[in-house]
Amino acid sequence: MYDVISRRFRNYLAENADPAADPAVRPEVPAELPAERTGTDVQPLTDTLTAAPRAKFAYPPNLVVVDGGQPQVAAASRALADLGITDIYVVGLAKRLEEVWVPDSDFPVILPRASEALFLLQRIRDEAHRFAITFHRQKRARSMTASLLDEISGLGPAKRAALLKEFGSVKKLRNASVEELQRVPGIGPALAASVHAQLAEKGGQPAAPAVNMTTGEIMET
Repeated sequence: MYDVISRRFRNYLAENADPAADPAVRPEVPAELPAERTGTDVQPLTDTLTAAPRAKFAYPPNLVVVDGGQPQVAAASRALADLGITDIYVVGLAKRLEEVWVPDSDFPVILPRASEALFLLQRIRDEAHRFAITFHRQKRARSMTASLLDEISGLGPAKRAALLKEFGSVKKLRNASVEELQRVPGIGPALAASVHAQLAEKGGQPAAPAVNMTTGEIMET
């Protein structure tokens, strides 16, 4: 937790130190928004944003929500303090009892079960889990495909791509016959026989690492 927060907010500090960085990805924000009429007076609506949108942070955050209880909140808070960041608050949401932990507190805040504030924190946590799990699944699928097909001699990138396009997955590719393999453009009879033999010899695709569905973490197997 300490390492992740430190890395993330070092980027934050770098962006604040160099406001001209990455202009292509930062849309312009006017210093003054169009005027709004209130009664008979015309009052300007000044831009209350603390900074223009940035490459990695859309806007400087006011709150960091971490997944966990007192130890995780303490680690995140210490990371911000070590970076000299004092204007961003930290809370943690512990899943077991949905407790909200704040820094330097021995007891959590218990929000009512029907509280809109608790629903918001739960939605933030669940979305972070969904994002992490999706990323790990994509990474796992890419690594599994690459690790197996890269070991097949005689297959270059174009032929690997052609085989995967034709069969859709490594599992279906392993179950294909020599005749089915050689129907793929660029795969001749000799190469088809070689690929079939090598896939059979390897005994299948490597076991996939398990994914913790709560945290999105890839577990060792």
